Amino acid sequence: MLVFKFGGASVKDAEGVINLAQIVKRYPKEKLLIVVSAMGKMTNKLEALTRAYLHGEEEETHQLFEEVKAYHFGILEKLFPDHQHPVYNDIANSFVEVDWLIEEAPDDAPDYIYDQIVSIGEIVSTKIVAAYLSLDGSNAKWLDARNFIQTDNNYREGNVNWEKTEQEIQHNLAPVLEHQIGVTQGFIGGTSENFTTTLGREGSDYSAAIFASCLNAQSLTIWKDVPGVLNADPKWFDETERIPQLSYHDAIELAYYGATVIHPKTIKPIQNKNIPLYVRSFLHPEAEGTDITASENQLPVPSFIFKVQQVLISIFPKDFSFIIEENLSDIFSLFHNHKVKINTMLNSAISFSVSIDEDPEKLQKLIEELSVHYKVKYNTGLELVTIRYYNQQTIDRVTVNKNILLEVKSRHTCQIVMKDQTTAA
Repeated sequence: MLVFKFGGASVKDAEGVINLAQIVKRYPKEKLLIVVSAMGKMTNKLEALTRAYLHGEEEETHQLFEEVKAYHFGILEKLFPDHQHPVYNDIANSFVEVDWLIEEAPDDAPDYIYDQIVSIGEIVSTKIVAAYLSLDGSNAKWLDARNFIQTDNNYREGNVNWEKTEQEIQHNLAPVLEHQIGVTQGFIGGTSENFTTTLGREGSDYSAAIFASCLNAQSLTIWKDVPGVLNADPKWFDETERIPQLSYHDAIELAYYGATVIHPKTIKPIQNKNIPLYVRSFLHPEAEGTDITASENQLPVPSFIFKVQQVLISIFPKDFSFIIEENLSDIFSLFHNHKVKINTMLNSAISFSVSIDEDPEKLQKLIEELSVHYKVKYNTGLELVTIRYYNQQTIDRVTVNKNILLEVKSRHTCQIVMKDQTTAA
């Protein structure tokens, strides 16, 4: 049993879907489950639609929804020139659910509404892929991930009920895969009341790992538009190196610190079952990529992870006392309540500093609540660089023309929050 995950970039157009089908044909004798994301940047578009709907912007909401539908039907027309193919009705019926929702004023919780709207991207992409695989001669079956991945009601970041999920996958999914190629969604799950949840932004990798773990798969392959895991993002570095082999531990560290090639939650479920993860290029499927296994080999080169649009928040007791365990417990609770994730942190005797992703709406509410009991200072427009297996040369390389505001070092990892001197106030 093999599990393949294809992200949005791999199915952004008709040519991408055709290429996916060609990759599947390379494995004619294997049992396959294919996990697919929303097409292209569709999740971003659906998030914009959700925001417009929640803000009561009717014209913008309907315009964005028409763009969503036109994009998918444009791909359908290239893949299925015969407009009589049943996939057209299937996709149209899928969109009807969103049509009904946005016709009424929003009166449910925003996170619940987000999940019901944004999840349509995965539903539609997988229906198109499954239909095309069948047309192309593969014995493919569309499967609804919401029937298998069971979560609580924590909308936008559902927590998986592993016992129920494994039971559903073993009893109801595994038998299907004995005879057919399964095509299902990443990113989404279902509650006990049959409501749709999502697993967190970019959560399709995590979905694939859940399926691989519960199926006791031979391997999980994530098909990307890069040749494997690189030691730095090509957006920030002119010269990068592919890492041929990576330990689970290093993969978890890199993902946790923000390496975009792997979702942070992906590794643990497959590590627990000792299932190898392969990162391969869908552009060059024959090429070697990166193998992530139980190997304990150290990374052959230092790895760099950049996060931009960072905010550095420094928190001080108003009475000039020390930062103690009680303060930290209170502070962490506030971050958790506002769903703000901390990227790095450092505490001293009288202050606690953290770097977070910039989200103006969340930031304002968090600062207001922190300011009730603490003195708060913050800087925006910063960069966070994480270096795995650093040395002074690598630190010097990334801090040229930068003002360093915060530096945190452990044995193998260095994190630096900094501001470009050309933009420094």
